[in-house]
Amino acid sequence: MANEALTSNPPAAESDSRPRRAALEYLSGFGNEFATEAVTGALPVGQNAPQQVPFGLYAEQLSGTAFTTPRAHNRRTWAYRIRPSVMHKPYRQIGNGLLRSTPFNEAPTPPNQLRWSPVPIPQEPTDFVSGLITLGGNGDLAMQSGVAIHVYAANRSMEATYCYNADGEMLVVPQSGRLLVHTELGRIELSPGEIAVLPRGIKFRVELLEGSARGYVCENYGPAFRLPELGPIGANGLANARDFQTPVAGFEDLERDVRVICKFQGNLWEGEYDHSPLDVVAWHGNYAPYKYDLARFCVINAVSFDHPDPSIFTVLTSPSDTPGTANCDFAIFPPRWMVAEHTFRPPWFHRNFMSEFMGLVRGEYDAKAEGFLPGGASLHNCMSGHGPDASSYERASRVELHPQYLADTLAFMFETRFVCRPTRFALDSAELQHDYYTCWQNLKRNFPRS
Repeated sequence: MANEALTSNPPAAESDSRPRRAALEYLSGFGNEFATEAVTGALPVGQNAPQQVPFGLYAEQLSGTAFTTPRAHNRRTWAYRIRPSVMHKPYRQIGNGLLRSTPFNEAPTPPNQLRWSPVPIPQEPTDFVSGLITLGGNGDLAMQSGVAIHVYAANRSMEATYCYNADGEMLVVPQSGRLLVHTELGRIELSPGEIAVLPRGIKFRVELLEGSARGYVCENYGPAFRLPELGPIGANGLANARDFQTPVAGFEDLERDVRVICKFQGNLWEGEYDHSPLDVVAWHGNYAPYKYDLARFCVINAVSFDHPDPSIFTVLTSPSDTPGTANCDFAIFPPRWMVAEHTFRPPWFHRNFMSEFMGLVRGEYDAKAEGFLPGGASLHNCMSGHGPDASSYERASRVELHPQYLADTLAFMFETRFVCRPTRFALDSAELQHDYYTCWQNLKRNFPRS
């Protein structure tokens, strides 16, 4: 399966320090064992670490799980690189900006429903990492549980700057602006409507392909995201494994001073390198970044009456030690047909054990008439009542039902077992909609008075 991609990234000349823009090709299939080389013959045959690696490369294993993790969930990749990862000066701590991590105790967590307008694109030069703003999170990163939820707003590419996250993997959901994510194991071009997962420890830099970019990031401290079980759905539906794409090898042979930012135990640290850390010429394994086009999600829905729980829209799940209770689920609400009869079709009023953070990539969300904007967000924590606003409820209760196609919409949800504790910025920012609660206050009493 990998052989078709072996020549898709021809090596640049040694003097060429520019990132190469070869046509992007990908290896398909979620969690498979991949093998890819940017230079023919760079992959050792028959051994992971022979005494002499081809072309004088260094063999280095990157383990995303413990060595003894059961085979079905074990993740590791062998990289064959120009220099090993130990070649750098000591890291020093730098400022965290608006990035926050556990224990998320800056401010008391209110039980109120919360909603934010989109974070504006900054005026000052801001790249992907410096443009990360934490809205909230939960769990304990030191104990590898919970998540942090960030938004990003950037107006320039990462230049001579790289990053890796030792605290968790990063699920990136672009809302505006295309990205080119250069990673140790290859390049991923990412557009709104697609997602990418950058595994824990993988170094990367983000290039903006348009003037600015904005989106969302779920930093997952817990078990790596994986496909959910399908249960009674059967063998097909939701996200198909073959639609997940992993990049082919594509390296930077760059000798110059660069800096690498590391997120470690909740803080940012900076190390000096005299070369690009993205110098992997060949690799094989199953621990790699990947992307997924959300348009390929096969929606399951009701065809008679009522509608199932939103768990039927789960794309990826990070399980917990409690069966059926996720550390974090990533669910989407994409274009789809609504055909249920004698039914209140939008999401109903409910209170939930799980806490729900929602974002909107494009269009409108069918449970809100206004105020929930692309690039914005809402948070409904454990047992906080929520549901359609008054005007959406009135319309959905009285409309004549016909098959309806929701065309221009793409919302998503990070649903997590722990209460999501907002940061001080989230509670004090100008983007917080203090009047959000009013969207339910005009709901009428319809039950006759005694």
